Amino acid sequence: MITGQDIIVTSLQSWDIEIGSNCKNIAIEFARHNRVLYINSPLDRSTIWRKRNDPKVKKRMDIVKGNSHDLVQIDDNLWTLYPRTINESINKIPWNRMFDMVNRINNKRFVREIQSAMDRLHFNNPILFNDSNMFRGFYLKELIQPQVYVYYSRDNLLAVDFWKRHGKRIEPALMRKADVVIANSEYLAGRARQYNSASASVGQGCDLSLYNRAKVTSVPSDVASIPKPVIGYTGALVDNRLDLELIRFLARQYPTWSIVLIGPEDDKFRKSDLHLLRNVYFLGNKSPEQLPGYIEHFDVAINPQKLNDLTIGNYPRKIDEYLAMGKPVVALKTEAMSMFAEHTYLASDKEAFGKEIEKALNENTPEKETSRESFARSHSWENNVKEIYKVMLNHSSLNLKYNA
Repeated sequence: MITGQDIIVTSLQSWDIEIGSNCKNIAIEFARHNRVLYINSPLDRSTIWRKRNDPKVKKRMDIVKGNSHDLVQIDDNLWTLYPRTINESINKIPWNRMFDMVNRINNKRFVREIQSAMDRLHFNNPILFNDSNMFRGFYLKELIQPQVYVYYSRDNLLAVDFWKRHGKRIEPALMRKADVVIANSEYLAGRARQYNSASASVGQGCDLSLYNRAKVTSVPSDVASIPKPVIGYTGALVDNRLDLELIRFLARQYPTWSIVLIGPEDDKFRKSDLHLLRNVYFLGNKSPEQLPGYIEHFDVAINPQKLNDLTIGNYPRKIDEYLAMGKPVVALKTEAMSMFAEHTYLASDKEAFGKEIEKALNENTPEKETSRESFARSHSWENNVKEIYKVMLNHSSLNLKYNA
C-alpha cells in the first residue's frame, strides 16, 4: 500500500451527501495510512439562486460568509473542506473560448481555498485524486502541481445532457493530461485508453456488512406470503435504466413466477401496466437495513437493465449485494458485467433472460451459494484501494512510499 502521503480528493459528491459515495469510501480507505483532505465542490451562482432555501445551501453560505468553519476534521487523518468561494455558473456558455476562460477563473478561486487548507494542515507534495470533477478539476494539475494527478471515472457522465455540452471536449482533454486514469469498469477504462495509455480498470469496493445471510432472522411479512418462485429486484425503478418491456415479457411468459420489485418508482413505472399483472408485486422503497431480508426470500435476483450509454459502463453494485447473499443472479450481458461472468447468468435479450432464470432456478446448490458469497466479499474497499495503489505505482514517473 501507499503510506505517509498527503492526498487531496475532489469529487462531484459532497461529504454530506445522504446516499452512498464511492469517493467517500475511497477517501476513508486512503486515510488509514495517509493524510487526506476531501474537497467539497464550491457553490455556484445558479445553485444559490435555485436552491436558496435548501438547508445545505444555507449552511454553505454561512461558511462562505465566515460564520462557520470551512475546514472540518472527520477522523485522525481525514479532513473535509467547504470552500469559501462562489463559482460562476458556466455550463450554458455556448462558446468554447469563453467557457475555458471563465472555467480557469473558477479553478483559480477553487485552488485558493484548497491552498489555504493545505497551508493550515501543512500538506506538501500531495497526490491529487479527482473523482470525475471534470470542470472544476480541469486546471488543478497546473495550479496545484501535485506529485501525481489521478482522474477517476466511475460513470459515463457524457451520456447525461448536462455534461454533454462541454464535457465531450473537456473530459478527454483532462484524461490526456492526467498522470493516471482509473475506472471502475473495463468499459470505462477502454474509453479512457483512447486518450491516455496509463488507464486501467480497478473494479469497485462495496460495503457488504449488511448483506449477510447469517444476520437475517426473519422474512418481511409483505414478501413472505408471495408465491414461490420469487424473481426479485432491488433498486430504483427508473425507465432510463431498467427495461420495462423485459420485465413485462418475463411476467407474461412465465405466469407461475412472482416478479417482486422493491424500490422507488419514476412516473413511467408508476403508470405502467405492470401494476395490472397479477404476478408482479411492487413493494415500495425499503431502507438499506431491510433489503437483505427481502433478498433472502428471492429464489433468483435480477438486474433487468436497458442497454444504453447510461448503463453500459456502470459497475453494478447491486450484483455484489445479491451475490453476498448467495443468490443466483441473472443480468443483462454487458462489458462491465464480464468480471462477474463466472458467478452469474448473463443474457443478451429477453428470451435468453427468461431461459437463464430457468437455468438459475434449476442449478442452484449450497456450494454455488458459498462460492458467490466469497467472490462478492473479495470486493472490499480495502482491496479496491490496493488496486488503485498498484496502478499509481506502476506509473514510471511516481516516487511514492510503498509498503507491501
